[in-house]
Amino acid sequence: MSADHNHSASDLYADPRSPMLPKADMRLDVSRAALVVIDPQIDALSPKGGAWAVVGESVTEHNVVPNLVRLLAAAKQAGIMVAVSPHHYYGWDHRWKVHGPLEVFQANAGIFNRAGPYTLDGFRDSGADFMPEFKPYIEDGKTVICSPHKLYGPQVNDLTLQLRKQRVDQVILAGMLANMCVESHLRDLLENGFEVAVVRDAVAAPKLPEGDGYAAAIINFRYMANGLWTTDQTVSFLGAG
Repeated sequence: MSADHNHSASDLYADPRSPMLPKADMRLDVSRAALVVIDPQIDALSPKGGAWAVVGESVTEHNVVPNLVRLLAAAKQAGIMVAVSPHHYYGWDHRWKVHGPLEVFQANAGIFNRAGPYTLDGFRDSGADFMPEFKPYIEDGKTVICSPHKLYGPQVNDLTLQLRKQRVDQVILAGMLANMCVESHLRDLLENGFEVAVVRDAVAAPKLPEGDGYAAAIINFRYMANGLWTTDQTVSFLGAG
């Protein structure tokens, strides 16, 4: 691969040199902020996971797993709320009569499958389990593990309730998939009056013939998010830089 090609690839996600939209001006206030990590699971982020064939390049390119570790550590150090919005499918979810393309792909690949909501049979170290690197932060008894979302957004889980109950109105978003669940969470939280920043190098997306999901997401993040930060910036804002 030529140097020119590498340069072009690195520029693909760069912000425009002469943007038309005003720059987002969110200022983090740790007294009313939370870190929300979406789908921090093996199927979405590990070479052992069912989605790796389509997301692995993007996860690696953006250094997502180490960046999520840094964000979780910084959030814990800052003492802010940390919440996880996971993705789980049970047997009855595979009997739906209405399907979208990504739903069919996930079902066929067995992504995020669990035996049931009240059993851990087969769960530990499965694709639906959390990445081992994240478990010290997620399983500390303080992180809020929300009920699962089913498609992309948090409309059917308890994320918004949990945030409101902690008087949180600023959200730092990270996780998977950038153009599906992360963007859907962003849109719903914005509609519910939250101020939301997305951490651009702590998200990733599929690269398919249908399109580059990260490129699609980053465009909409620029249009909608109150902040579009790097991990370095976010860690600094949290006082752990």
